[in-house]
Amino acid sequence: MEKTIKIIALLNNLILISEIIEVGSEIGEPDCKLINPFIVKSDNVIEPFLSDYTLQDTFMISSDKILTLADPNEALLEKYTELTA
Repeated sequence: MEKTIKIIALLNNLILISEIIEVGSEIGEPDCKLINPFIVKSDNVIEPFLSDYTLQDTFMISSDKILTLADPNEALLEKYTELTA
């Protein structure tokens, strides 16, 4: 199964790159699973999401917290793939 890797712009202005899977849920519960999310900094520098606080690499998020999704540029996708392989 092919992974869906997206740039995720959150409502709080945080930009992530992550594998994302939409999951079924009850109304009001998180409905997106982020696998190996990384924060995107300037100049395509990426760092693991919440790495100072947890060893977890899978997170649930509600789609209403997402402003938009986009395909990553080639350089960013390559960097992400290298770090998560």
